[in-house]
Formats: sequence, structure tokens, C-alpha cells
Amino acid sequence: MGFIKEFKEFAMKGNVMDMAVGVIIGGAFGKIVSSLVDDIIMPLVSTLTGGVDFTNKYIALSDKITDGLPLEKARELGSVFAYGQFVQNIIDFLIVALCIFLMIKAMNKLTKKKEEEPAAPAGPTTEELLTDIKDILQKK
Repeated sequence: MGFIKEFKEFAMKGNVMDMAVGVIIGGAFGKIVSSLVDDIIMPLVSTLTGGVDFTNKYIALSDKITDGLPLEKARELGSVFAYGQFVQNIIDFLIVALCIFLMIKAMNKLTKKKEEEPAAPAGPTTEELLTDIKDILQKK
């Protein structure tokens, strides 16, 4: 029974639960970013580059592959150097990194504002009080 109790204590620690929530939110965030890249950004990039579809870009490494074949057909016929999906993944990564950067920057700005709230004015120190008492006593 000790193993089950030990596992339960481990699983219910705050760190593990926070990490689980982070992983779940991260997965959902990844889907949103992938949709942003696939459905919004890449069509704009394709329009700006004259209709280039990066995900279907490759270099044929086999003589059996003719120009203009879709990537999947080309892979069936022989080896290909498919760089287009790599470009897509780099764009995904850069957008995720930018979103995380902006989110952390916003969080830091919010926490900084809370820290910058003016603290209560500090009272006089012990030395200052003793000096004031000494001055009052010397005047009498």
C-alpha cells in the first residue's frame, strides 16, 4: 500500500498539477498557432510570392520523378528532398515563439505595475527619534 500512497502524494503535488494544466493548454495553443499559420499566414505568403505552396516544395533525388508532381506522388516514385514542410515548421516555430514572447512580456508588464505601487512612507529610524529626543532635552 506504500507505493500507491507515495504515488498519490506525488501526483497531487501542486507542481505536477500545474505542469499538467500547462501541457494541456500548450497543446491547444499549438493547434491555434498551426491554424493561424496554415489558414491565414501561409495563404498570404503564397499570394505575395505568386501562388507558391511551400508544403509541396521538394527537390527530386530520383530520375523517375518528373517536374510538377505533387509531393506524395513524388515520394511514391523515389527519394525527394522535401524542404517545403521544413519551411512551414520554421514559420510555425517563429510564430509560437513570438506569441509566447508577447504573452510573457505582457505578464511581466502587469506584475511590474503591481510592484511599482508606492509603498507606505517609512517612519523615522531609531537614530532619528533618539536624536530628536536628545535635541528636545538639550533645549530645556
